[in-house]
Amino acid sequence: MDRKKPLYRSVNTRTHGVRHGGGEDYKSSRRRDDRVHAGAMGGRQRHGLDYTPLFKFLLSRVGDDWDAMHAEAIARLDRAEPIFWTVARSQAERKPFVCMGESAYYSGLFVDDTNRLQRVDPALSVEQMEPNCACCTHTFNGVPFTRKYRPSAD
Repeated sequence: MDRKKPLYRSVNTRTHGVRHGGGEDYKSSRRRDDRVHAGAMGGRQRHGLDYTPLFKFLLSRVGDDWDAMHAEAIARLDRAEPIFWTVARSQAERKPFVCMGESAYYSGLFVDDTNRLQRVDPALSVEQMEPNCACCTHTFNGVPFTRKYRPSAD
């Protein structure tokens, strides 16, 4: 039986200089008098996972039955939450596009009345997207932006 590949991948977190935030280190706060010991340590942050394969999977399944597609995605993920980073759960959450990280944009998705996965704005294309800085390579659904950065005249 063939096991399908997971819809996420590991990214390098051990390279020198890679920082993932996380606030103040324990070593710099352990001697502070105002530190409150609240029992157990805080929740663990999840670093080192890239969900780009999930986003491409969802885009390739636009128009498919949501229940079957959702079940397949859940079976290939470590947790269900990343699905709803691009798929809106309600009418109020619908956006034409969503930004993952600093410069990776993906089409916003939703489940329609016939239980099919759909794009919020099917007419939106990479040609319409405009980068907000000159230093990054901006992408829309994995395709680099065609427009160049233009600073605002403000």
